Amino acid sequence: MTNASAVPAAALVSPPDPVHVLRGFASLRRLMGTYPIGHPMIAQKLKELDDQIRIHLRRGPLLEVDVVDGDVHMDGVSFGRDQQANAQAIRELADLGIDSIHIREGVEIDELRTVAEFLWHYKETVGGEPMEAQLARRGVRHVSLARLVRLDTRWRAQQWPSAPTGPIDPAYAESLVLAEQTFDTVASGRTLDPVTVRDLVSLLIYRVAKSNAALAQILAVKQYENLTYCHSVNVAMLSLLIGKQIGLNEATLATLVEAALLHDIGKTRIPLDVVKKPGALEKRERKMMEAHTTFGAEILVQTEGLRPLTPIVALEHHRSVKGTGYPDLGDAVPHIMSQIVSVADIYEAITGARSYQAPTLPERACLVLARLAGDKLNSALVKAFVNAITFFPLGSMVRTTRDELAIVVGINPTDPLHPMLTLVDAEGTGPGHQVDASARDAKGAYQRHIVETVLPGSAPDMTRFLAAAPAA
Repeated sequence: MTNASAVPAAALVSPPDPVHVLRGFASLRRLMGTYPIGHPMIAQKLKELDDQIRIHLRRGPLLEVDVVDGDVHMDGVSFGRDQQANAQAIRELADLGIDSIHIREGVEIDELRTVAEFLWHYKETVGGEPMEAQLARRGVRHVSLARLVRLDTRWRAQQWPSAPTGPIDPAYAESLVLAEQTFDTVASGRTLDPVTVRDLVSLLIYRVAKSNAALAQILAVKQYENLTYCHSVNVAMLSLLIGKQIGLNEATLATLVEAALLHDIGKTRIPLDVVKKPGALEKRERKMMEAHTTFGAEILVQTEGLRPLTPIVALEHHRSVKGTGYPDLGDAVPHIMSQIVSVADIYEAITGARSYQAPTLPERACLVLARLAGDKLNSALVKAFVNAITFFPLGSMVRTTRDELAIVVGINPTDPLHPMLTLVDAEGTGPGHQVDASARDAKGAYQRHIVETVLPGSAPDMTRFLAAAPAA
């Protein structure tokens, strides 16, 4: 594992806020209806919007801003509801039937002006012709406007597997079987067995955590839409990594792993079609889903033999460090154990696949955590977690500046951005020969840098790449 100073502070800079783009278009639309085209107010707002978009496009050739049930997504990843007192801009565009704005590299300020003009007159247009065609007729080539339909094909309804595929580390496979049995027991109305829970906690701490192959299968992007029991095992392991990074003793680590393992046990009382529903939930479904925290606490309080903090974490893991979130407990700040599980829970959720989006790559997931730090998540815990796993965790497939594809097979504690690699082909087969990304040439320059994480064509066989060497 790396130390706290390993990852540069600049690496944790928050991504720009996509709500500014929505607000910019909404403001421009109103100005178009108030002032003549060349008015300084319009010119100033156009420049502000253009500047915002260029900041976003430095991160990639396409900016995708979508609003799903009032929740703003950027490039397919939820940007959260916490700061959306900008609801007026969102509502204004939604009233026009627009909740998706995609902007491509090469957009010019004249196109933005044309789009704003189009938005002002849009209600006057005759129906039938798609918005994209209307914009193209006006010379707009780099901006797309659309309405998101529930389960729209834009939210890719891909059928991902529901559990890990291919060879799995034996200890990790055993933990998944035990966890599935535990959750099935509760779902069928039977009593949770604390002895099985203790056995599972020991398995995770003393066997799974000591296997690099298991950690690689948990840390890298997961090309499967894992069910609650699988998600819970992964969150328990990620929470354990945070606990070790901040120096918790063995007894406290056991408490943390038990709580993380059972944090979502309340989902056994939620209809499976709601838990597994692709895309955004309706208001009624969202309320039902949010109730899993209360259900979980009730189940765990009634189970003898569990540690006292376990039901507390189940109740609090969706509450922020500022006392917001659900369930409503006033302004009470969640227990530190709940705060640890919250960090692990979010990372695990977004690095796994969803029917409407591919998994988020680890370095991007770290940036999502950084944006939430200080407001929703504990900043110190986010930093500890990112420093523990690095931007390129075990099991990640990466591309180097030499256009090599490789699997990360070892972390370099003194140079986390230059780990040990095994070169592979596009399907993640091999193994090829191993290289040290921190190696330098005669002049002291790195021989290679990692350019990006990539999704392999199929899940690499981590049991082959990462033999049972003890984990850090």
